[in-house]
Amino acid sequence: MATVRPAPRPTRPVEPQADDRSVGQLMSGVTADLQTLFRQEIELAKAEIKEEGTRAGKAAGMFGGAGFAGYMVLLFLSLAAVLGLANVMDGGWAALIVTAVWAVVAAVLYMKGRAGMRTVSPKPERTVETMKENAEWARHPTR
Repeated sequence: MATVRPAPRPTRPVEPQADDRSVGQLMSGVTADLQTLFRQEIELAKAEIKEEGTRAGKAAGMFGGAGFAGYMVLLFLSLAAVLGLANVMDGGWAALIVTAVWAVVAAVLYMKGRAGMRTVSPKPERTVETMKENAEWARHPTR
């Protein structure tokens, strides 16, 4: 009887195991990972700052509206004083009514703008937190 031999297995290049890598290779890997990590942190900080800038811009718009309303208070106060003299009612009362309406509008816009500015944080909170986590990991990478 003839014996059948199994086909030889194809040889593959042996990839270095974690224990077979040199210190230089390990340091190179760690350096590359740290560079990637810091790039990602910078991108996160940019995104947070952009978001906060948008919110600050909206709050600044409310302050602008409050400024315009304040201007309107002075304008209508002047117009009401002039036109009030020609009306049946006393001119002073007509001026006070128009002025009071615009004063309320200005107060509401100011309060909204102030509330919007209080929610703005100039510090990128998520980035600071992840940087703390990264520093902790760098000190104790096995935890």
